[in-house]
Amino acid sequence: MRTHLTAVSLASLAFLCPSFAWGGPPPTRTDPVTETMHGDSVVDPYRWLESLESESSEVREWTDAQNAFTRATLEALPCRDALTAELTPLMEIGAVGLPRRHGHSVFYTERTGRQNQAVLKVRAIDGTESRVLIDPNTLDARGLTSLDWWNPSKDGTLLAFGTSQSGSEMSELHLLVVATGAMLTDTISGKVDFGGWTPANDAFVYSALRDVKDPYSRESRWHVVGSDPAKDLILVKQDDPKRIPYVGLSEDGRWFFVGLTDGWQRNDLWIASTSAFLSSGTLTRIPIAVGLDGQFEPQVDFEERFVMRTTLDAPKGKLLAVDFHHPESAHWKTVVAERADAVLTGSSRTTNAMLVTWEKDVHSEVSIHNQDGAATGAMTLPGLGSATVSANHQGFDAFVSYTSYNCPRTILHFNTPSGASTTWAQPAVPADLSSISVTQHFTPSKDGTKIPYFIICNKDVKPTGANPCLLYGYGGFNVSLTPYFQSTIIPWLSRGGVYVVANLRGGAEYGEAWHQAGMQAKKQNVFDDLYAVANALTSQGWTNAAHLAIEGGSNGGLLTGVAVTQRPELFSCAISAVPLLDMLRFHKFLIAQYWVPEYGSSDDAAAYPWLKAYSPYQNVKSGRKYPAVLFTAGENDSRVHPLHARKMAALLQSVAANGPEDPILLWVDRDAGHGQGKPLALRVRDEVDQWSFVMWQTGLCESAKR
Repeated sequence: MRTHLTAVSLASLAFLCPSFAWGGPPPTRTDPVTETMHGDSVVDPYRWLESLESESSEVREWTDAQNAFTRATLEALPCRDALTAELTPLMEIGAVGLPRRHGHSVFYTERTGRQNQAVLKVRAIDGTESRVLIDPNTLDARGLTSLDWWNPSKDGTLLAFGTSQSGSEMSELHLLVVATGAMLTDTISGKVDFGGWTPANDAFVYSALRDVKDPYSRESRWHVVGSDPAKDLILVKQDDPKRIPYVGLSEDGRWFFVGLTDGWQRNDLWIASTSAFLSSGTLTRIPIAVGLDGQFEPQVDFEERFVMRTTLDAPKGKLLAVDFHHPESAHWKTVVAERADAVLTGSSRTTNAMLVTWEKDVHSEVSIHNQDGAATGAMTLPGLGSATVSANHQGFDAFVSYTSYNCPRTILHFNTPSGASTTWAQPAVPADLSSISVTQHFTPSKDGTKIPYFIICNKDVKPTGANPCLLYGYGGFNVSLTPYFQSTIIPWLSRGGVYVVANLRGGAEYGEAWHQAGMQAKKQNVFDDLYAVANALTSQGWTNAAHLAIEGGSNGGLLTGVAVTQRPELFSCAISAVPLLDMLRFHKFLIAQYWVPEYGSSDDAAAYPWLKAYSPYQNVKSGRKYPAVLFTAGENDSRVHPLHARKMAALLQSVAANGPEDPILLWVDRDAGHGQGKPLALRVRDEVDQWSFVMWQTGLCESAKR
């Protein structure tokens, strides 16, 4: 094994074609492990690459060699310097997060210019002057400390917030006095999630890991401000690795909302009296929805009732009112009914109105209702894009975040009595966004289901049959790919590239039925949907296989990994970021037991055949030519273990009939996790890596292979 070579020395070996560095990728030792699964013999030649670098010096040295080869290959591409120069100012575009009102104050995050991390600010609800509450950039010169979450008290006088390092997502909770910025002594570790403040600001609920080495040891607890966290009262303990407990508080603090998730399609929900718990030390749960096939999400609450979104008998969602004192389903009342043409995604309320967000054909709508649910109007949005709403019952105003492929995130200040909105914040963009065309299209999948997709390109770009094209997809976990602004696609578009986003089954674009049509035994639908869009782009003359790239991350990394192994002839190259790729073993690592309801598990004899049928690692064929692939992973990833990218890269490098023009590359970032919290310089580097790779493989970079 070749080790201890630097990227600089390797780069000097890259002559006419960068993939000739070393004469190929570094070799990988095979050490086959054979096991029998449901009577089937399965051989894993690279099981030893499942260790973390902290556990194995051999894995660390192998990763050094892989990273050096990848850096030598990518850094020799002649389009890198131009891309760095173009992407840097585009990634320095400022961004304002969705503001939240608490008491007489508005809290929001903002990142400007070269800041590595967003800063939390506060201003008076009727003011224009802001001040900084938390600046993670002052906590870490390397920019690797990030603000994970933040929750002001109901009157805005105290703030709970969580920070973590190097993308680990192991949030540590801290408390701050908003008026002075003084830190309180309360500190809680263990990947903390916040649950809610009491109205008196004297206590809150939160969830954390009992044992940081056990991702399935989550507990929900009650903490009194100023007390010892070790003495916090436990509300709920996790007793099933596939079910996540959580606890929230009603607005008046009289009720706990207690939940247990069961995948992304259902959960159980209870309420419990806070006063009864504090007097007895025992949480007496009153069932709201237990053992039912649907989602139950408390959205807003009033003095004697709360409104929950549910998919029970309504796969596109509806709002029900539940009486705290008579919560039985016989007393539930429909507040906002299910729509046939749109998915209900959420609701919030002001003093006089409820604002309900919908997703219709993959773009947002916002309807306005009185507190009983009767429709009174609709909010006018700037166009076909994505909108999220933040409102508070303490006032008549709401904040709306709007974005689209040709519109940066814009914050609107909306007044419910008048229906008028004004622009509260919008960043300047150093590019002509009016030149970008955004169109929506539909194509039938293998089984005839219509699959929507967006085509984004400059208005002067026409189908030539060979346009460089990047197709992005996800297709899972009830996640919708609605339009949003991506400044990093602008250099691609300016060179004549076409960017396509496919809305595949498994997402939430058309409700729970759409989600379930792309999970477990039906997962192959997701991949077929992607191929249908790829074929449509080719048949319509937008591109061809030599110029079509695909990209996806996490579950989308699985998508691209499957596409590479099932239909390699369709694509020029693929980016598979922080991916799942060994679907026979994914559930054995980190928090992946939580994903068994989505995928199934190879421990289940019924699920084993469908998992093996598409699992990329088990479906690589020796001697076959595959698209060029860039695999990326984070050594600190707490969700997807880097073993997937490591093993898949090693296998393809060893058996694929790829040459130096179609390399299999692996980049494992030692300062990153699943992608969150990276400083600006590392984000720029990653974007340059990925775009230069795609441009090289699709003919937009000098010394291109085509």
